[in-house]
Amino acid sequence: MKGFEPVEPARAYLLMNHGPTVLVTSAHAGEQNVMAAAWAMPLDFDPPKVVVVIDKRTRTRELVEASGEFTLCVPPREQAESVLRVGSRSGRELDKFQAEGLSAVPGTRVGAPGVAGSLACLECRVIAEPHNQQQYDLFIGEVAAAWADPQAFSGNRWHFSSDARRSVHYVAGGAFFATGESFDVTAKE
Repeated sequence: MKGFEPVEPARAYLLMNHGPTVLVTSAHAGEQNVMAAAWAMPLDFDPPKVVVVIDKRTRTRELVEASGEFTLCVPPREQAESVLRVGSRSGRELDKFQAEGLSAVPGTRVGAPGVAGSLACLECRVIAEPHNQQQYDLFIGEVAAAWADPQAFSGNRWHFSSDARRSVHYVAGGAFFATGESFDVTAKE
């Protein structure tokens, strides 16, 4: 994926285990869409899996169900305004990539694109769980490829280069938190 370095699939969970808000991209039959999701997390290691809530009323959901694929992108703080807007507008009414000035980066394993400027992207194939999808809007994806901005993630660790490049966590009503400072702890035995 252009502008990113590969992350070993078994380590893909490290891109999301700190709970960031994500951009969910989808594509089918020449159409693509992007939405924000605060409820996404890693699920398993081997094969690597993630879960994300995608409301049944969204255009993204329709495209994911049609294609069986999605990509989760971890946006930085500098994209927070776009994150809020793509999470508040419908892809049925406009091209949200174009409206927000977001650039789609072609995926390598799935048709759903990445988002340029993201900190990380996980290309996923849906593992069909019809009950969970219909009852809870919960989608499980097997990670087909994982990518990260090497300026923000390398050596299996996050290292944000500036406050603008920290991942974000959505609370509600337009309020976000940025990921804080990293620190290590050694357990005493």
